[in-house]
Amino acid sequence: MTDRLAVVAGAGGPLGRAVAVKLVGTGYTVVGIDRSEERMRQLPDGIRHLVGDPTDPSVSKTLIDRVAAEAGPPDVLVNTIGAFALGDALAATPDDLRRMMDVNAGAALWLTQAVAPHMRDRGSGSIVHVTSRPALEPTAGMAAYGLSKAALSQLVRILDLELRPRGIRVNAVAPQLIDTPKNREFLPPEAMARAVTPEAIAEVIAFLAGDASAPVSGAVLPAYGA
Repeated sequence: MTDRLAVVAGAGGPLGRAVAVKLVGTGYTVVGIDRSEERMRQLPDGIRHLVGDPTDPSVSKTLIDRVAAEAGPPDVLVNTIGAFALGDALAATPDDLRRMMDVNAGAALWLTQAVAPHMRDRGSGSIVHVTSRPALEPTAGMAAYGLSKAALSQLVRILDLELRPRGIRVNAVAPQLIDTPKNREFLPPEAMARAVTPEAIAEVIAFLAGDASAPVSGAVLPAYGA
């Protein structure tokens, strides 16, 4: 145990696990959050985890408050939660857009609302969200997804303006394609050749979360790979 505490949301996924492992290696006590108990069993021993769905604002608050009560106020929040769906703009349905917004933008907002009071009370904190290249550069064929990630990128900039005066930094990393088992299932090898490993993205996230990036806030850092 250390006196530096990090919460990793989405810790059951490939990126979340890589981030949790990296932060433990840099000296943090890590608590993972995910809606899947089964996926979090793949976390290494010593990483505590809590089960819940952060797309529900009341659940996000309950989870973060429990972490703060049992382990202390978090120094770092990393949010790796995300959902992806293909579909062009003219075919998008209300359900498509709602799901993308709830998962990709909503969870980020609710988690930030939950953790910010604890960080504000101690006068410091670092929050890192995960957006994507289609949030920054319009991409055909993924309208609802791109809109939701663009909303997340804008949220990061808004949170920076609102929270930086209180000692809380908010940043994001924007991958293009991450090398995960799910992506390998449906993307051709030539596309995956340009993918970035979860471990490489975790290195960037750990930098944004840590003291070495103290002057950086409100940044959306591209991590596109080759």
